[in-house]
Amino acid sequence: QVQLVESGGGLVQAGGSLRLSCTASRIIINTNRMGWYRQAPGKQRELVADITAGGSTNYVDSVKGRFTISRDNIKSTVYLQMNNLKPEDTAVYRCNRLPALTGYWGRGTQVTVSS
Repeated sequence: QVQLVESGGGLVQAGGSLRLSCTASRIIINTNRMGWYRQAPGKQRELVADITAGGSTNYVDSVKGRFTISRDNIKSTVYLQMNNLKPEDTAVYRCNRLPALTGYWGRGTQVTVSS
């Protein structure tokens, strides 16, 4: 079983910023379309942003203009820069490939945005 390791979450006030990181082996990060997912209490998991191996990106409408996904193939890391955070961004954030593989889920990182 392979796990991706997420970090960078925390408690911030609305309008603040955080940068999340996701690391794993180079073969996983560098050769797959990677995504950041989030799940808030009582809600279904949703794909927030994804990035192809070539660097093309996609975002869910609710985060467009505020979040930026990027990847560093040398460090085998995928990032999620989150700016102008809102209370509704509060969730556990995890990364995975697309489509997601069950065995790849890590523990995630908690993001809490206070109003």
